[in-house]
Amino acid sequence: MARVTPFLWFDDKAEEAANFYISIFPNSRVTALHRYSEAGPKPAGTVMTVEFELDGQPFVALNGGPQYQFSPAVSFAVKCKDQGELDSFWDKLTEGGQEIQCGWLTDRYGITWQIVPANIAEILGGQHPKKAAAAAKAMFAMKKLDIAALKKAYDEA
Repeated sequence: MARVTPFLWFDDKAEEAANFYISIFPNSRVTALHRYSEAGPKPAGTVMTVEFELDGQPFVALNGGPQYQFSPAVSFAVKCKDQGELDSFWDKLTEGGQEIQCGWLTDRYGITWQIVPANIAEILGGQHPKKAAAAAKAMFAMKKLDIAALKKAYDEA
């Protein structure tokens, strides 16, 4: 059992969002669904929480009401093995959402994601500051990251 579980507050789309996310990530599933009782505060029988896993990482989604909204101050990083995987996650998560910059996007539910190559730390913070700076400069001009362009900027610096 994971010690830390992200807990996501939705107005009324927790189940829809959980099903959307599990359709995108491999090795994912809904693990439990809980409904409000007569005690409220939402109508009895409506979905209260959805417990789910994304590639083995547990999450909980709550239908808590409109009081709180997501912001880019918290995001989830998805490390991708290659450009094909990066493109796939990017395309699915931006559907109905918004591209931001530097590999960041906000999905249709307001959750912010960073879709990045698995070796992003090496590219941007490697042992060669000049090369890392060139890669960072290239990244700042991108929305969806282009791994080949990042590597080229790094290698040619």
